[in-house]
Amino acid sequence: MSGRTPSTPSAASSPGTPSTSATPTVTRRTLLTVAAASAAAIGPLATACGSASGQPAGKVAVFGDSAAWSAPMAAAGAAMKSVAGLRLVPEVNPSLEAFEQVVKSSLRTRKTPDLLKYWSGYRLQDLARTGGIADLTDQWDTAVGRGWADRSLRAAFTHRGRVYGLPMNLAYWVFFYNPEVFAEHGLKPPVTWADFLAAADRLKRNEVTPLHGTADGRWPSFIWFQEILSRQDPQFYDDLMNGREKYTDPRAERALRTIAGFFDKDWFTPMDMNHVDAAAAVVHGKVGMLPCGTWLGSMLTAGGGKPGKNYGAFVLPMAEPSARPAVIFESSALVATVKGPDRAEAWKATRNWLHPAVLKAFSHALQDGCPNPRVPAANPVIASLAEKVRGERLRLLNRFWEQGPPELVEATVDDLAGFLLNPSSYRKVLRTMQERADEAWKVWREAART
Repeated sequence: MSGRTPSTPSAASSPGTPSTSATPTVTRRTLLTVAAASAAAIGPLATACGSASGQPAGKVAVFGDSAAWSAPMAAAGAAMKSVAGLRLVPEVNPSLEAFEQVVKSSLRTRKTPDLLKYWSGYRLQDLARTGGIADLTDQWDTAVGRGWADRSLRAAFTHRGRVYGLPMNLAYWVFFYNPEVFAEHGLKPPVTWADFLAAADRLKRNEVTPLHGTADGRWPSFIWFQEILSRQDPQFYDDLMNGREKYTDPRAERALRTIAGFFDKDWFTPMDMNHVDAAAAVVHGKVGMLPCGTWLGSMLTAGGGKPGKNYGAFVLPMAEPSARPAVIFESSALVATVKGPDRAEAWKATRNWLHPAVLKAFSHALQDGCPNPRVPAANPVIASLAEKVRGERLRLLNRFWEQGPPELVEATVDDLAGFLLNPSSYRKVLRTMQERADEAWKVWREAART
């Protein structure tokens, strides 16, 4: 949902993309029923991945949920072959719910995959609690010591002070725009919040829809809440996502009121416009600004976009100038299982995953950012964003989808979808979200004490 995830050329398969299989009205109970059915149908095929026989010597499988990552993983595997004499073999279960069911059930057996593409944050913590995945702290510390990883990412991959996943990609959440359209209307990428509002207003007056917003596919419903709240009060965003603050706080209400105000000004696209169509609309000058992870760059390029010509990107300015500038990120986790059949080779792979040659091959094929600071992005738009984030030391905030108990996030996304379809309901939505949060955090913390 790098993220669920936070898996491209469609929103349903974008890297790090969360669940897209449900509509905003689908309940969590329904999702679990569908997941169980999917797992039953696909399970025999999926669990064959990483079976007791494993891969032939010199190869190790990486089990994930994204077909779009297969070619990048194969490219990384070829690079690792030259670095460590070991080839990575991508194996995919494209059904998100079935993928999760297979992973969690297989960890109790000896038919578990050796390596996983998983999520960071609380979803990774949830997996670490099972005892079925390996402590990779030594690999992380070694990589940081060599300058192969940004130490500020550590918390996103940590459970009880130990690292249980290595970053795979590094996507920043930014606003894509069309430089030609901006120039036509006398605009530049905004550097202040007032600039951002003025740009939206001018685009609207010139018959360009200023902003893309959507509940299509369900998961994108969190985007605008995440973006606005993190710019109005990044510390509150961090505290809220980690259960230290409440959705009924005036600061959360302010964020939803701000979004509701954008609806009042008719700044948004229809709420059923997906990311594929929105990317094309930006390239063709129909939509002004599109918030998304940098993984959207490959989608824009596929739609005829040329980096720096008819698409660029900027970090949304802070609405509160006194706050430290921040940006949302997402990064998938490379996870090693404890009972995989090729444990020795999997362990060797984790020791070499963050090697510059391996991650260059992977990130350039993926066309996204890289967690190794020594590897520049192939896409010049993304490379420029990475330079800004690192050069200006922007505060990194993990994406909404990876923050908080997974069950709570799933339900809250549905609540936010309801808000997008009825913006005047924001106070009721906030109360509902807090009621869910109270119970979810209680259960999570009780589990943490056992």
